[in-house]
Amino acid sequence: MVLNMTEGPVKKPVNGNGCCRTSNGVKPGMNGCVKNHLYQQHSYCSSDEKSSHICHNGGIYKRPFKESFEETPMLVAVLTYMGYGILTLFGYLRDFLRQWKIEKCHNATEREEQKEFVPLYQDFENFYTRNLYMRIRDSWNRPICSVPGAKFDILERVSYDYNWTFKYTGRIVNDVINMGSYNYLGFAENSGVCADAAAEITLKYGVGVCSTRREIGNLDKHEELEKLAAKFLGVDAAMAFGMGFATNSMNIPALVGKGCLILSDELNHASLVLGARLSGATIRVFKHNNMQSLEKLLKDAIVHGQPRTHRPWKKILILVEGIYSMEGSIVHLPDIVSLKKKYKAYLYLDEAHSIGALGPTGRGVVEYFGLDPRDVDIMMGTFTKSFGAAGGYIGGTKELVDYLRTHSHSAVYATSMSPPVVEQIIASMKCIMGEDGTTLGQERVQQLAENTRYFRRKLQEMGFIIYGNDDSPVVPMMLYMPAKIGAFGREMLKRNIGVVVVGFPATPIIESRARFCVSAAHTKEMLDTALNVINEVGDLLQLKYSRHRLVPLLDRPFDETTYEENED
Repeated sequence: MVLNMTEGPVKKPVNGNGCCRTSNGVKPGMNGCVKNHLYQQHSYCSSDEKSSHICHNGGIYKRPFKESFEETPMLVAVLTYMGYGILTLFGYLRDFLRQWKIEKCHNATEREEQKEFVPLYQDFENFYTRNLYMRIRDSWNRPICSVPGAKFDILERVSYDYNWTFKYTGRIVNDVINMGSYNYLGFAENSGVCADAAAEITLKYGVGVCSTRREIGNLDKHEELEKLAAKFLGVDAAMAFGMGFATNSMNIPALVGKGCLILSDELNHASLVLGARLSGATIRVFKHNNMQSLEKLLKDAIVHGQPRTHRPWKKILILVEGIYSMEGSIVHLPDIVSLKKKYKAYLYLDEAHSIGALGPTGRGVVEYFGLDPRDVDIMMGTFTKSFGAAGGYIGGTKELVDYLRTHSHSAVYATSMSPPVVEQIIASMKCIMGEDGTTLGQERVQQLAENTRYFRRKLQEMGFIIYGNDDSPVVPMMLYMPAKIGAFGREMLKRNIGVVVVGFPATPIIESRARFCVSAAHTKEMLDTALNVINEVGDLLQLKYSRHRLVPLLDRPFDETTYEENED
């Protein structure tokens, strides 16, 4: 059963199944729930309750909101644990052989004369790297030698010592379909308006600024970018930074400190986690997208205050992301905004993956839900994905931005953004906003939405377990078993499809996955080619684990949501 969860006046109370009997005068569908019409639903389920149904925590939504987290089949889970167990046993055996010089040891070790020193390398910590990661190391860090657009070229490399070292053959693998880059709107290109504008600015300003913004590195282009970003976001002011990761890790410590409380989603990015730890504030983690968990922490914080002294917290800051890059899920922003208003907390929203990729005009998750940008206290995002550039931004009130200009380490000590990078952002942002006099930007936003829904639906029809929201261009496909991580990446590359595979410790140990990123630059022919290859490799490696396959439907516009589900 798949439900659509949106806003609207509720005519009758919610029934025992959590579905409204009547909404906007429309009768229920076959499954007892209104389809393609507006209604309001309040149901709570934790992120632990992973199933093929919607996992939603209540709130008022103005558009269909569907997320899928199918439960790991029991047999697959058992075989995955067995696979890791066998690898671990053989790892200890090989370590024994290395210790007795029977097998050559390639990994870093302590020098004999330093044996009595404090060890630089913790043997057990490197166990996974030596014996598990090294077996499939060829699946990562592949060097590309072209623009990371819809297609790219890869330098071929081989290993003769089981991935400890690589040698380049000199051969270039051409026209590999790129299903891994965060090139959501297709602005990673070496031709067109954006590339021409960046090239022109390079000739005028050069590449480097060689100074900080506070000294003599503040260009007119930096000022133009920040004014344009504020206008794009719908906020009073914005500030740009040269590195997306540092935008989080260096600015959160400027906003909170000792005596403050940070409430962080358990799946937040490492930059948010690092920023929170550097701040010195108390950190408490709530379950992913679970409003019950968040509200409980908020209540406890208000009632009990700080540990031991029970004084009120100086600030309470909620840290969330727009799109979670490993799960493909979208933050339940209306609910979080409601809670932060109720408990007088502050909200920090990281839109690294959602800005440009969500919303009717690409303005991110705030526009996607039809909310007021002023409901979010700190709007953060990066220029590294939808804009095809580098760096990040923070938007909000003028007081916030003026404060960060003075107190942020990333603003005071970091070198200014490179002029051609700034111009790439300006040109792409104007294109999205339509200020370049064309509709190209709007067409790309629309194309991304269509490609996303098409690609996700086809994978589900094939029988793969797909995580995340139907509107998320980040599409995790579950692989589970450790041996299939490397096998999937290799088999896809053999067929000229470039993919990203992810395993432990970046994901839970039994939830290894391939992560596809859909782009507006992908044509339907490219997506069909990729889907056919995924289908072929999926049969070869037996990856079609889903027990809740969607019934194939005729192609339809991206905003249609009436899918029936067939349980085998």
